[in-house]
Amino acid sequence: MAKTVLITGASSGIGRELAYTYANNGYDLILVARRKDRLEKIKGEIVEKHHSAVMVIDQDLGNAESAEALFDAIKNAGLEPDIVVNNAGFGIRGTFDEIEMSVEEQMIILNILTLTKLTKFFGRQMAENGGGIIINIASTAAFQPVPYFSVYAATKAYVLSFSRALNYEWRKKNVRVLTICPGATESEFGLVAGLDVKTTSITRSAPDARELAEFIFASAQSGKSIAVHGFMNRLLIFFQRFIPGKIVIRTAAFLMKH
Repeated sequence: MAKTVLITGASSGIGRELAYTYANNGYDLILVARRKDRLEKIKGEIVEKHHSAVMVIDQDLGNAESAEALFDAIKNAGLEPDIVVNNAGFGIRGTFDEIEMSVEEQMIILNILTLTKLTKFFGRQMAENGGGIIINIASTAAFQPVPYFSVYAATKAYVLSFSRALNYEWRKKNVRVLTICPGATESEFGLVAGLDVKTTSITRSAPDARELAEFIFASAQSGKSIAVHGFMNRLLIFFQRFIPGKIVIRTAAFLMKH
């Protein structure tokens, strides 16, 4: 019997490529995003090529009660995912005083509240069923404050801290919480965030979403609890601990503005 993976933010970018990657490896899928037309297109391609079972749910996870609704919909369908990928999230580049509070509120709900609730709901279910894997997508931005990306970086710092702590708590329940920390990736996320792939320094040599999806799948198979994508990203995070905080923040600000 095929295992089932739930992927949020599955209509584009990393989420879409994760859907193809897991289907290529024999998984059934539950795909969640706002854009049903895109989900149906992905479903059609996967069913035709792999004959996987695919459930699509068009839902905006940026509302405070959306996690409860999603969990209930999946439970009522008689499905219990073996793997949950909390991939849905977004960021906005700009100065804190200029960005609308309503946008940042939705960012906090999606990046933190919904992720936390889905981790709790499905983590409890996995523990009752003997185990499972929850994959939370953080960011290399989680390792330091990032001016002009302040709220986004702070939400990802939460994801990193929360996920690492929970992985320890749940180690005896056979529920692994894997934290993925990508750097800049060539995807729709960058367009929404205002990071132009051609003109922003941190995205000029960014890997594509398919490469990152394959990295996430391999990391889940390896038994890791945290995985930073890219050798240079891992190197920079390692050496960052030896650099004064003022210089780290100044460098992060420079990269975001250029």
